[in-house]
Amino acid sequence: MTKEIVIGNVKLGANRPLVLIAGPCVIESEEATLYHAERLMTICNGLSIPLIFKASYDKANRTSINSFRGPGMREGLRILEKVKKSLVLPVLSDIHSIEQVQPAAEVLDVIQIPAFLCRQTDLLVAAAKSGRVINVKKGQFLSPWDMQNVAGKIAASGNQNISLTERGASFGYNNLVVDMRTFPVMRASGYPVIFDATHSVQLPGGQGDCSGGQREFVEYLSRAAVATCIDGIFMEVHEAPDKALCDGPNSIPLDELPALLKTLKAIDAIVKPL
Repeated sequence: MTKEIVIGNVKLGANRPLVLIAGPCVIESEEATLYHAERLMTICNGLSIPLIFKASYDKANRTSINSFRGPGMREGLRILEKVKKSLVLPVLSDIHSIEQVQPAAEVLDVIQIPAFLCRQTDLLVAAAKSGRVINVKKGQFLSPWDMQNVAGKIAASGNQNISLTERGASFGYNNLVVDMRTFPVMRASGYPVIFDATHSVQLPGGQGDCSGGQREFVEYLSRAAVATCIDGIFMEVHEAPDKALCDGPNSIPLDELPALLKTLKAIDAIVKPL
């Protein structure tokens, strides 16, 4: 059993029901962000699934220098704060440098460490000292047991509110593979484990100057991951994924989300002990 982490009105871990972390990949506009947050809240309330809203204010590792990155930290945090206050939802976004920790911590309930930065000790320590919950994405280049050392850096800095997220392992050639053994291995750390279902079907750089994706496989990987008794599921969603400004090919259409969540909730109820 993993430890319980309280994030606003959401409780993650300790064999509690599955938590959804979801939102568009990037903040495209204030209007679009609020729209997606409201739709997600309605869907999750109808299914009694706890929700943490996610959107990035800056996508710092886009394939091309010409790719849309987002509104930037100041404007992005303002929009996320509006989501948080108007909808009473906990919010999550990624940071990319030590300088971003303090302003991000003033708004975010969960600070996320991107996969490519998961071994950056100074960034992990600074994030830990913010006092916020820290969600660390497992690097595509790491084995699952290596995440024990990553979590150890945060814990040694005085913060035990940690979650670990699997997003696939890279073998090159624009592809990622998910090893289901990852989930019990990382859960053995005692920290809640999350599956990033949509980034795991991403094809990094697969379209030449941008990433591709295979969203048709999200359903199958999600069902398998939830069956391993994970604590949360992470999904990028969009009203019209083919028009999204980032990660559209691996994002789930909002209209398809309720049916998928019903299935995942049913699997979760079977595998979690009463």
